Amino acid sequence: MHMVDRHKVKITVLKRMRPEEVFNKLPVTPSGTLGECDVYKDGQEFMVLENGRMPEGFCGAAWNAIYTSVRVLAFGGNMPWFKEKGVSVDCCTDGLRPVIFKLERL
Repeated sequence: MHMVDRHKVKITVLKRMRPEEVFNKLPVTPSGTLGECDVYKDGQEFMVLENGRMPEGFCGAAWNAIYTSVRVLAFGGNMPWFKEKGVSVDCCTDGLRPVIFKLERL
């Protein structure tokens, strides 16, 4: 059996968006004041090691949203819609205040 090499993947928080950056008028009324996601900071970096586990301190919902891309890159694949090899730009599924991540195979 041939073992596939696994690569580390660096996740960088590119941008946290506020609801007013996404919508002119909110489609729903939040139960409180919503700013940008407070789990992350812009420019923050996380490392996915060869074991493929979610990095400590990473949001589980965001991880579920980007996991497929992380796996593609970790196993040496590329995204056909980017000219650059070994990268992807993905976001979490929070529709009112998404967080945009850059993924890079190391």
